[in-house]
Amino acid sequence: MRKDLKVLYKEKIVPSMIKDFGYKNVEQVPKVIKISVNRGAGEAAKNSKELKTCVEELATITGQKPTQNTAKKAVAGFKIRDGMVVGTSVTLRSERMYNFLTKIINIVLPRIRDFRGISPKGFDGRGNFSFGLTEQLIFPEINYDDVTQLRGFDISIVTTAKTDEEALALLKGMGMPFTKS
Repeated sequence: MRKDLKVLYKEKIVPSMIKDFGYKNVEQVPKVIKISVNRGAGEAAKNSKELKTCVEELATITGQKPTQNTAKKAVAGFKIRDGMVVGTSVTLRSERMYNFLTKIINIVLPRIRDFRGISPKGFDGRGNFSFGLTEQLIFPEINYDDVTQLRGFDISIVTTAKTDEEALALLKGMGMPFTKS
């Protein structure tokens, strides 16, 4: 089993980033603040049983009950009414965040078929990184027989980094497999 990410961060990542980026203080070193996992309901918005399954899957994957996001106004073109559930989201912090990030890096991403790494183009310019997963079956907690429809979700990793280079160095140090580009 790989070292805990908190321990790895304190022992290896902080000293190497201080050396590489010339920080004067340990508190200047970027760190991961939170991880946000979002999933659009899609057709499940019209079917309460599918919506319940969608919420349960996200709760199983993250270990935390998701909130249901509702539409703020009606959009006739998409057949969405005001107050209709359009997605679910979970915000992970502290221990659950580190556990989820460890699971993503060490278990989930290697299970993706023909996986060659995550594209480093998902940075937003302020040190935050977002990427999407196309199916929930790559998580070990999900039972293949219970899945009625493949649904993906988006994962956003929020850091205190000021630039994308700092955030890339932080996530690479944690073991995130980026493609060479």
